[in-house]
Amino acid sequence: MDGANMITQCPIQPGYNFTYRFDITGQEGTLLWHAHVVNLRATLHGAIIIRPRSGRPYPFPKPYKEVPIIFAQWWNVDLAVLQLRPAPIADAFLINGLAGDTYSCSKNRMYNLKVVQGKTYLLRIINAALNTHLFFKIANHNVTVVAIDAAYTTPYVSDVMILTPGQTVDALLTADQPIGLYYMTISAYISAHPIVPVPTDRTINGLIVYEGAALNTSPAKTTMPEGMNQISTAHRFSSNITSLVGGPHWTPVPRHVDEKMFITMGLGLDPCPLGTKCIGPLGQRYAGSLNNRTFAIPQTLSLQEAYFYNISGIYTDDFPNQPPLKFDYTNFEVSGDNEYKMLFPERKTSVKILKFNSTVELIVQNTGIITSESHPMHLHGFNFYVLGYGFGNYDPINDARKLNLVNPQMRNTVGVPPGGWVVLRFIANNPGAWMFHCHMDAHLPYGIIMAFIVQNGPTPETSLQPPPSNLPQCSRDPKIYESPTTNVDLSY
Repeated sequence: MDGANMITQCPIQPGYNFTYRFDITGQEGTLLWHAHVVNLRATLHGAIIIRPRSGRPYPFPKPYKEVPIIFAQWWNVDLAVLQLRPAPIADAFLINGLAGDTYSCSKNRMYNLKVVQGKTYLLRIINAALNTHLFFKIANHNVTVVAIDAAYTTPYVSDVMILTPGQTVDALLTADQPIGLYYMTISAYISAHPIVPVPTDRTINGLIVYEGAALNTSPAKTTMPEGMNQISTAHRFSSNITSLVGGPHWTPVPRHVDEKMFITMGLGLDPCPLGTKCIGPLGQRYAGSLNNRTFAIPQTLSLQEAYFYNISGIYTDDFPNQPPLKFDYTNFEVSGDNEYKMLFPERKTSVKILKFNSTVELIVQNTGIITSESHPMHLHGFNFYVLGYGFGNYDPINDARKLNLVNPQMRNTVGVPPGGWVVLRFIANNPGAWMFHCHMDAHLPYGIIMAFIVQNGPTPETSLQPPPSNLPQCSRDPKIYESPTTNVDLSY
């Protein structure tokens, strides 16, 4: 479960009776809950809807109805097999569990949202897809975005939106068109064109059905973004949203920064094991790279336990504040030994230690080492301010002047533009071990992950509690992570 002030990643064992209590503070809106092991999130997910306290209104006119809309992916294979492939294109996308009329097997199984002309509906939209950013559009209708990732926004009117995996959008839809049928459509945004095949037909339809509409009429169609305009369309939507200043739970941006980090993020390579055939560039396998580090997931003990009990050998506290080499991040070329080393990040379980209540600024720079691709970076345990987006290499002088310190949006997941950067800021007021990772599940085994450990505060309420006595022990099933074949490595 992911949110700003709730415990995350509590494992549930088979046959275990599970009771979970948590406090949600400082948030209203919609969040995604999901499994976080291998590809279980494909089918094990749902919505957390946080409404205002009793007697407190929304900061917008009360809608006639609220409607959760969840996007997901479907494969015609066992989910465990997906771990053996590099981000396979889904066989179908789903709107509230239905693939719609794009597929012959589901022409009569399309999600229908019935509306009354003149009424306004609050759509609580979630992208629960494993690996794909999705555009969403309703034919002939605009929507007004009022919240993202359970944080209120300045009302923003748009005819299209983009959601990365894990992101949520709350938007008001007013049924202000003539009575009839209107497609609601999702389509894939694939930014890594050189290494990811672009699906030729992955447009999925649902239906807006006005009360009194003739059901035998043809629905009005949507016009979805195509070609290179996808990048500009995605960027325009993502970068134009701002926080609702003075709204519920709004807090001003902290101006003093205690920890400033510049993190290069993207893909690298990992040496192919002897006796196997790997499918990555140069005959190697893909690896994640954050400041030239690939995260190695602990196999015997969790980070949280190792930190709480001060057990050595599980992690090191030397995650760097900047990459080991300055280079042209978005136009990478190998010109010597140093650049060649940047192709092969160091595999290590390293963390960054943060003092309680310190303000942290992250400049996340997307690289072109293997490919230029949008990565949805997600932080457990916190919401962060998104101070700015941009393309190219981040300029610490000119780009810093353009940052929004007045009403920046707040999120827990942000899409770092392909060949671009984002600047994030958060207050480390939640003690414990928290992951910062790409929310594309295919990139988790690559190691596009790092972790923050936030030290205890001065009171029992601001200190980490001991692990529960029945906490399950770590285990690793090699069948999940390794290919059953002996001469082909398909896990990267």
